Amino acid sequence: MNSLFLILSRKRYFAPAWVFASLNIMIGTWVLYIPRVKEKLGIDDGDLGVALFCMGLGSLVSLTMASRIIKSMGVGKATVVGVIIFSLLFLMPLIAPSYIVLCVSLFCVGLFSCFTDIAMNALVSDIETEDEVHIMSSSHGFFSIGGAIAAVIGYFIIDLVKVPVYHSMGAAILVIVTNLWLCKSYIAHRTPIDDSHGTLNFNLLKPLLGLTIIALIIMGSEGAIEQWSKLYLEDIVQVTTEKTAGMGFLLFSLFMALGRFFGDGVSKRFGSIKIIIGGALFAVVGYLAVLSAITFVTLLGFAIIGLGFSVIIPELLRLAGKAKGVNSADGISFVAGAGFVGFLASPPLVGFLADFSSLKLSFTVLGAGAFIAIIIGVALSRKRN
Repeated sequence: MNSLFLILSRKRYFAPAWVFASLNIMIGTWVLYIPRVKEKLGIDDGDLGVALFCMGLGSLVSLTMASRIIKSMGVGKATVVGVIIFSLLFLMPLIAPSYIVLCVSLFCVGLFSCFTDIAMNALVSDIETEDEVHIMSSSHGFFSIGGAIAAVIGYFIIDLVKVPVYHSMGAAILVIVTNLWLCKSYIAHRTPIDDSHGTLNFNLLKPLLGLTIIALIIMGSEGAIEQWSKLYLEDIVQVTTEKTAGMGFLLFSLFMALGRFFGDGVSKRFGSIKIIIGGALFAVVGYLAVLSAITFVTLLGFAIIGLGFSVIIPELLRLAGKAKGVNSADGISFVAGAGFVGFLASPPLVGFLADFSSLKLSFTVLGAGAFIAIIIGVALSRKRN
């Protein structure tokens, strides 16, 4: 919790952490209205999966060019420009008049969301190095808080909102205004990241293979839950209100944020590998509860998954930064970038499986992924020993 107090006590640390929250406020607001967009355009789960794949494709394209752009702009300016552009772009999917426009708009969203993700992680990494502080884990906790903020606001107003873009516009105004005020503490930060940061440098894949696969699985599951949990509760659990359908992601986000703020202390006591294995085990139990399709048990399952996932990504980044023969910043950037690709690319895969069979099969596969993460974690533990 010390890192959380540090972030809350100084604008220099809170400002970049708020960018993490801002990204997920916009993603979480968009997620609330996916069922309405699907209904408005008359598309099925498979069509929605293709549209969401365009979002993941945009993130992949971003990985090939982000570092050069950030290097030329400076990481501070790149962060604030990214947060403004993606906030505005998130309005587009909600007003898309056709399926093609939806796909194009989601591609652009993925492009700038990933760009901002790379910039904000690089900014926090630079600040940690300069000030000799540890705020990365808690900054990722703010990402979860952003999702929770979106879910809480949505819970109270979704039944009142007749035009979804008005809600998203309000969220965009909040995000842009707050970040323009806060960015004064970092916009002049011009320390560029290296060319390898935020790019697909496959030379790093071998030493980071296990960590990268786990990052893809965990962040992939996080993205899938964010974008499909509401539809799962509506279609599989058959809850009767939009508010209840939104509770799955809300509980997931709240417990993930809670776990991340306590994660540093737990890590010091048990070590990174044990934390990863334990977190994945929690996630497997949570998925079993979700698959019960009983409302209360399913909601509890989403909370357990969030708690389990909360500690995994920060520990993966910590291990990536200490990997033998890998520059610390390069390792963190590679694993974080791969994880964000999983975050955006997994929702369409869930859609394809749902179209082929059902969302229940999709969530079964996600649960199996968490089990695979346990196996990889055990293998990494034995290798280290």
